[in-house]
Amino acid sequence: MALPTTYLLTTKNIEPLFNAILGAQAPERFSQKFLQDLEFTSSNDRLFIGLLKALGFIDDSGTTKQRYFDFLDQTRSRQILADAIREAYDDLFRVNKEAYKLSEEEIKNKLKTLTRGEKSDNVVGLMAKTFKALCDYAVWDALPKEPTDVTKPSPSPTPLEQIPPQPLAQNSRSSEKQTSLH
Repeated sequence: MALPTTYLLTTKNIEPLFNAILGAQAPERFSQKFLQDLEFTSSNDRLFIGLLKALGFIDDSGTTKQRYFDFLDQTRSRQILADAIREAYDDLFRVNKEAYKLSEEEIKNKLKTLTRGEKSDNVVGLMAKTFKALCDYAVWDALPKEPTDVTKPSPSPTPLEQIPPQPLAQNSRSSEKQTSLH
């Protein structure tokens, strides 16, 4: 199931945190110390590390991944984030391919279904609020990135109308039957 259960207790720092990442040199490891260096010292800000893991920006040890470096390109950063959200919240996008347009309440209801009631109403609400805030920061007007692990379809065959008709070889008996039927 592709649905992160990580969430932020408050989403007011999503934009400032991403902007701080864009303005800083990429660390070898994204850690609490690095967050503090970016001047995000609240214990609530530490949850951002789990969110970056869920989005594929860093691995479980905090080591920065290619998506993190791609995000640093400020001409594409918000599209990179949109791709990361689509991938991380794949189950939500399977339910509604334009999940980023849903209201927070609609997202919450979809998440209740997808988590099969295993999360409290409060947690589902925080997950919905986090997803909505991420979507609000991302840019969605770019075309979705094509999956790289899917093979490209082969060129379509020539349409039948472009293939000249081939005369059918008929034996004498079949042509006699056709003329006797008319």
